[in-house]
Amino acid sequence: MSKSDSTFSKSQLDLLKQFKKQISTGQPQPGSTNKKQKSVPVTTPLPQDDDLALFNQAMQGVKTIDNGNLAKIATNHARKKPDAKTLAKRAAAEGPIETEHAELSDTHAMLNPVASQASLSYRIATLQHKVFEDLKAGNIRWYEAVDLHGCTIEEARSAVLEIIQIAKNENQNVIKIVHGKGPEAILKSYVNSWLRQHRDVLAFVSAPEKQGGTGAVLVLLKRAEKNPKFNQDQ
Repeated sequence: MSKSDSTFSKSQLDLLKQFKKQISTGQPQPGSTNKKQKSVPVTTPLPQDDDLALFNQAMQGVKTIDNGNLAKIATNHARKKPDAKTLAKRAAAEGPIETEHAELSDTHAMLNPVASQASLSYRIATLQHKVFEDLKAGNIRWYEAVDLHGCTIEEARSAVLEIIQIAKNENQNVIKIVHGKGPEAILKSYVNSWLRQHRDVLAFVSAPEKQGGTGAVLVLLKRAEKNPKFNQDQ
């Protein structure tokens, strides 16, 4: 189509060429309006210092709780061995023990001393052999122990009677008594004698090497319910 045949005026042709140029270049058409797209806010993580600052700001006015009146919880549940002299003082304060204190004679100990390295062994005739062997091997867990080192003979006697009474009150039947094995083995001889006379003792034997060896004895007691002096609640 020639310019002479065109029904468009020159101005219209110029406008048409301008439209074609704009379409080919991607430019906006005249008179058109570009709508701005809404920008989406992008959340950027706060720096660590800003987090700390916000935390400190939030904690303003908060007071530390006073822990002074809180009960302390012991983490170590291991049983502490009672002190022999403390037991002796306790026995003296409580008065005569309701056991065979008067029956525990020292004559046997004086007439039958034992050597410092001797192994002690005693059992009543009716005790089962297996129970005695378990006691000897240290297979029966002992409930409480007392160390008589540094005690006088009277203090040692009171401590032995007291710890037996404590075990009976707790319905426990195995205790350990550390008597030592000095050159003359005086306390060892007396412990050997006292335990043989005590009516609640079923057996005793020198401890295994790892539990004191010949310097200690493991003592098997009657259970409280089998003791005629035990008063059961009705």
